[in-house]
Amino acid sequence: MGRSPLTIGGAILILLGLIGFAIPIFTTQQTTDVARIGDLKIQTTESTSHVIPPIVSSGALVLGVLLLGAGLFQKR
Repeated sequence: MGRSPLTIGGAILILLGLIGFAIPIFTTQQTTDVARIGDLKIQTTESTSHVIPPIVSSGALVLGVLLLGAGLFQKR
């Protein structure tokens, strides 16, 4: 049974909205070379925290539900 693109897109947005509510803050790390002398390397690692606002998560969830409903309604 084939799924419409609306249904698939809605399901993906619902999943992303739920993940945004479950994990609202995530951290990324970037390692850069500070100095290099021959085989010796000095590196630094920077950590950056990113926050997903609840309004973005709820917007993705609502839009996903609407798209999922439209995809299922379109099949009838």
